[in-house]
Amino acid sequence: MHGELPKTLKAKPRSRWRGVLVTLLVLAAVGAAVAYVYTGPAPQQQRRGRFAFDAGPVPVLAATASYANVPVYLDAVGTVKALNTVTVRPQVDGKLVSVKFKEGQDVKRGDVLAEIDPVTYQAAYDQAVAKKAQDEALLANAKNDLVRYQQLATTNAVNRQQLDTQRALVAQYTAQVQSDQAAIESAQATLGYTKIIAPIDGRTGIRQVDEGNIVHASDSTGIVVITQLTPISVLFNLPQQNLDAVNSAFAKGALPVDALRSDTNAVIDHGTLTVVDNQVDASTGTVKLKAEFPNPGLRLWPGQFVNVRMLIDTLQHVVTIPTGAVQRGPNGTFVYVIGDGNTIAMRPITVQKQDENQTVVARGVTPPERVVTTGFARLTDGAKVAIGSSEGAPVALPPGTRPRNGQRQGGNAAGATERRQRGQSRTAGPAAAQ
Repeated sequence: MHGELPKTLKAKPRSRWRGVLVTLLVLAAVGAAVAYVYTGPAPQQQRRGRFAFDAGPVPVLAATASYANVPVYLDAVGTVKALNTVTVRPQVDGKLVSVKFKEGQDVKRGDVLAEIDPVTYQAAYDQAVAKKAQDEALLANAKNDLVRYQQLATTNAVNRQQLDTQRALVAQYTAQVQSDQAAIESAQATLGYTKIIAPIDGRTGIRQVDEGNIVHASDSTGIVVITQLTPISVLFNLPQQNLDAVNSAFAKGALPVDALRSDTNAVIDHGTLTVVDNQVDASTGTVKLKAEFPNPGLRLWPGQFVNVRMLIDTLQHVVTIPTGAVQRGPNGTFVYVIGDGNTIAMRPITVQKQDENQTVVARGVTPPERVVTTGFARLTDGAKVAIGSSEGAPVALPPGTRPRNGQRQGGNAAGATERRQRGQSRTAGPAAAQ
């Protein structure tokens, strides 16, 4: 019959689908094998490594307790202030004819900084001198007349009243000469004010008035500000709770004070405490103190903020341990002490003083006992530990164990070798499976 297809044409589509299905099954099997190679053994190795690590001694770092003399400091933030600051103002009115300093110049007491036009004040001084000379001439003549009247009075040539009047005239001229002398001194002082001099040793700031301007004694800005930089002072506040300790130490002698950089805590200068304020600020509960520094290198500048460290006492021959060894629990502070056989014991301690690096122990530890400083996560009372050589050195782990994340064993070279071998075994895995 012409409508029927040949049998060979009917069989081709069925065989093609069978081939595609076989290919898919093969690919699925290969994918499963690869996934097993890359994901299966690793967790098992990690589990075996973790269990083996937990079974051995705990790796820690330790430090030895020791005796030391520990200084006791009080810390604060201080503000640098010039020991003396003077705004140089004119004391007379007039035209500023010359400025004899440069901005930022170091000047000495008595140096001429500027000069005001002295013409009118020189004239007033000359007038006062001339007036005194006139009155001195009158006084001399009156004294001569008094001598004559006294001689005539002995012969009754003049009456007693004329003699007394002449004595009064001499006294009047004498007082007038004294007044003229005072006027001369006043005019001389005023004339001297036309030269503006430096009242203290220090450094000039920025000039406030230029040459040629008319200045007045009432001007508030002045001509320049002089600041004394050597020595210099630092003001700082301490809580009122420290007042008794400061006063007790200050009564025994001068207390050393260090000025420190605010960013690195490097010492800028060494000074001494000079003043403890006579009252506590009720609004802040603090007391103000003042220290003086020689400031030879001008590293302290007025208005600058610095950290201040004041030594008030020194603890003699006390037990010290690193602060990192001190732990805190529900019953207070304690440390892990390493005993015989590298077995640890949890021991309560009494802390006398503590800072970020060092802790003074009043009771609980006796040198040369060793305390744990790093590795507290798995420590329990009575556990055994493996002590590293120093902070940051490779930790000695028990044989057959693998380090956890963040721990080193045998240095960087050993870690690199282990990672390289692990990578090679994973790379060879798929080839072996195929």
